[in-house]
Amino acid sequence: MPAKSKSAVAVPAANAGGRAEPATRAERVASGKDARKLVSRESHAEFAPAASRDPVGLLIEQAKSRIPELVPVRYGRMMVSPFAYYRGAALPMAADLATTPTSGLRAQLCGDAHLSNFGAFASPERRLVFDVNDFDETLPGPFEWDVKRLAASFAIVGRENDFGAKACRQVVLAGVESYRTAMRGFAGQHFIDVWYAHLEVAAIIGEFRSRMQAKMVKATEKMAARARTRDSMQELDKLTTVTGGRRRIVSDPPLVEPIEEVFPDVPPDVLEERMRALVGKYRGTLQSDRRHLLEYFTLAQAARKVVGVGSVGTRAWMLLMAGADPAEPLLLQVKEAQPSVLAAYCGHSQYGHHGERVVAGQHLMQAESDIFLGWTRAPGPDGVDRDYYVRQLKDWKFALPVEQMVPPAMKVYARLCGWTLARAHARSGDRIALAAYLGGSVTFDNAIADFAQAYADQNERDYAALKSAVQDGRVEASPGI
Repeated sequence: MPAKSKSAVAVPAANAGGRAEPATRAERVASGKDARKLVSRESHAEFAPAASRDPVGLLIEQAKSRIPELVPVRYGRMMVSPFAYYRGAALPMAADLATTPTSGLRAQLCGDAHLSNFGAFASPERRLVFDVNDFDETLPGPFEWDVKRLAASFAIVGRENDFGAKACRQVVLAGVESYRTAMRGFAGQHFIDVWYAHLEVAAIIGEFRSRMQAKMVKATEKMAARARTRDSMQELDKLTTVTGGRRRIVSDPPLVEPIEEVFPDVPPDVLEERMRALVGKYRGTLQSDRRHLLEYFTLAQAARKVVGVGSVGTRAWMLLMAGADPAEPLLLQVKEAQPSVLAAYCGHSQYGHHGERVVAGQHLMQAESDIFLGWTRAPGPDGVDRDYYVRQLKDWKFALPVEQMVPPAMKVYARLCGWTLARAHARSGDRIALAAYLGGSVTFDNAIADFAQAYADQNERDYAALKSAVQDGRVEASPGI
């Protein structure tokens, strides 16, 4: 485990690491302020890359657990831009964060809290809500690691959008200030009220209407309306077709491949039996009413589906579930859960099942989660047991087009992400100690903005290193897929 430049005594927190002894509010405030004496807020500006760091080597090592023929697709997607590289480089950044000053104040981390891992989706009550939406790397750890990854992502995308240095810094500061002030607000609330807190897209539009240009408001309303049509039925039309009276998944290799094409040497009845066993184990992780709902559907077909950037190469399956009524199908995503990139630096998960780790972290950080969220374990054709988590393939989900944002819009978006991340951390960490550590001044904000600038510079160098590795043949990339 890399040495940290500074350390602090961990503050008792109501997180997955175990129950702490009850402490008074005054004691929790004192804990937060004491942490400043050991690791100052100004110190979070520090980033000194280790001479021995090898981000490409870390990516190559990580790829050993992935599907070999899809690894070049991952590198090809990371080659698109510095931000595309950043999206796939959660592991190198985790290694870098482990060398920075660490507050000792822990919360449940997203682990990959860049700006594109926030977005809108449907709540169980069919409201369009805004929240963190990716938890593959979730694990308890130092709260500032999520803040730093989020802040650096805004600096990187701001540069790609041709913002000036001043505008980039203002965007980052807006996000960090929102995080800090939201945490201070949550510290003054009853804990149960923090758990009820959430962001509805309709309320967001209403709140920011006076601060957003009319064109921006209209575009956001249009995206929100379109999101409500982006459900399993829309995906069904894109990914399946009806042949001989049966709905079947359309093959589009290497992005979508029916399971019988992925494993042509395995008898179809064996493949079907394995997938039904997978679904059966998953069903047992749902609460009773949702198990009842799932029983309405039966497995019709499965396919391997390439998703995202950083996740490419992990095993991800799409399940076509047939309803009792043919007009009521369901699409589920079964995504492999490997060890978190944070594990080597924050300690291993308390969960022996990585799918359960992802689901538990998602429930802890999200205000409202997909009703089909669960986990399962299944052996592959190579005989290796692998962990998965399951959710709906798409349910009103949409992400704002950050690559098209101008500075005022991105500042609004940064505030939304900052508030949302603070709410997530306030649910799992000691919000009172965190608020005391952050304080009422902009000291922490400026330190994180300095770090974001420095890490955006490093990210550009790492992106160039990946391109050189492709040119030198150290790694193979498949562009345009």
